[in-house]
Amino acid sequence: MARSSPRIALVTCQEVLATGYDRDLSVLADAVREAGADVVVLRWDEPGVEWGGFDLVLIRSTWDYTWRAAEFLAWADRCGAATELANPPEVVRWNADKRYLRDLAAAGVPVVDTRYLAPGESAGPGDLPEDREYVVKPTSGAGARYAARYLPADREKAVRHLERMHAEGLTAIVQPYVRSIDTAGERALQFFGGRFLHASRKGAVLEPGTPFDDKKVAHPNLRAWQPTPAELAVAERALAAVPGAPELLYARVDLVDGEDGAPRVMELELVEPNLFLFLHEDSVPVVAEAVVGAAG
Repeated sequence: MARSSPRIALVTCQEVLATGYDRDLSVLADAVREAGADVVVLRWDEPGVEWGGFDLVLIRSTWDYTWRAAEFLAWADRCGAATELANPPEVVRWNADKRYLRDLAAAGVPVVDTRYLAPGESAGPGDLPEDREYVVKPTSGAGARYAARYLPADREKAVRHLERMHAEGLTAIVQPYVRSIDTAGERALQFFGGRFLHASRKGAVLEPGTPFDDKKVAHPNLRAWQPTPAELAVAERALAAVPGAPELLYARVDLVDGEDGAPRVMELELVEPNLFLFLHEDSVPVVAEAVVGAAG
């Protein structure tokens, strides 16, 4: 008897369905169909869906999840219990909060220096740098949501920013502004099916003086990039440090250069990273084959 085609759900959010903002979604859906699967595109919060009826549920542009983190993580747990979820729910839960940077640093992965201020914790001496620019953003955020760049003289603005996030129950990150972003940009190394796929480079997202609650361009001046051996090595170290050494269908490692010129991890994206397939068309069939293989 011939084996039936695997059923795969590509999961997004209502905003993407309404705006088409995810440029890769329809291209990926078509490519996965051509690779031999039955594909449907659904919202993660679509009511009445029997997720167990799919061989694979692939998280893609669920870009509203940071506003509804508790709901989203509960959905990931339910979905992962019913079928194969990529990435697995335990990975999603760990990676949905940027305090994972602590784990990477503890494993010896070079990361951007980071402080954390939870609700109820005010900014004390030394929490906000007095000798350099710095960035304040939430541990649960995407697309530079609630992120802003400050000078030491902007302390009062930064404190109000912290108070606003804390009032919404968000833990804040304080990081030095990595000056190399203004010249060398930020590099995103993509991995799929356990192998390096492609890389991209983007310019600075946070402009001086832009309020934290203004909308930002998430990937300015995006272009293809050829990673250096040092960048690949740091990215692979970061992936190897994910707790439990899980199988990751996809991953994106965002890197910047530290003061010493060596690459450091800015973020490790394992939940819903943009794959930038529109910039790397040759990667589309590779991704599609890996997705179908994961559903097998």
